[in-house]
Amino acid sequence: MAGHSQFKNIMHRKGRQDAQKSKLFGKLAREITVAAKLGTPDPAMNPRLRAAVVAARAENMPKDNIDRAIKKAAGNEGENYDEIRYEGYGPGGVAVIIEALTDNRNRAASDIRSFFTKSGGNLGETGSVAFMFDRTGIIEYDKSVASDDAMLDAAIEAGADDVVSSEAGHEVYASQDTFREVAKALEAKFGEPRKAALTWKPQNTVAVDDETGEKLLKLMDLLNEHDDVQNVFANFEISDALVAKMGG
Repeated sequence: MAGHSQFKNIMHRKGRQDAQKSKLFGKLAREITVAAKLGTPDPAMNPRLRAAVVAARAENMPKDNIDRAIKKAAGNEGENYDEIRYEGYGPGGVAVIIEALTDNRNRAASDIRSFFTKSGGNLGETGSVAFMFDRTGIIEYDKSVASDDAMLDAAIEAGADDVVSSEAGHEVYASQDTFREVAKALEAKFGEPRKAALTWKPQNTVAVDDETGEKLLKLMDLLNEHDDVQNVFANFEISDALVAKMGG
């Protein structure tokens, strides 16, 4: 179950891209409201809302903001957002998946298409790259929570598919079907995780040269900074030198 993951390498700039807290809090609140509207406003009974609240807490979003977003949904206030998945190819033929919540489909599609065009890539149809990723659950804990062996044993017992432990922490992967139960079992043992969400995990990563990597990181920045975009996933791997150069 152990192994080396390039997943962090792919997503290494997420913290920096979301440095503007107000924008990040806005996106987190949007996900909380949508999750609460689609299910019950009780995080204990609504797995998607629970994951959204965990994500918000991990980013130190004030409790008042979280409660306000849930109340907005309970009172049926605020805009109605469409959930859309965009797929395409970035520079170097790298596969990219974008998850968006938008109140204006035309604006979102137009903006995202233009980002791909400017970067030398192209937006494809839904399903055009998803087959290169696995839809899977990820549960993350800080390194200090447990030893590698203790996390591995607990994850196996909970029914997880894979565990990757590194200096950055523990990543536990579980199928869509078992994800909630695995997360619940680990939380009972280790407390609330720093992240628990469904993700698109690349089946394989593509190593790109620094020039292509720089173009890809700029595309990731453009996408992540867009108000409608919630998550971006890609299957590329870049050099440590480029990570350092770009301040990741």
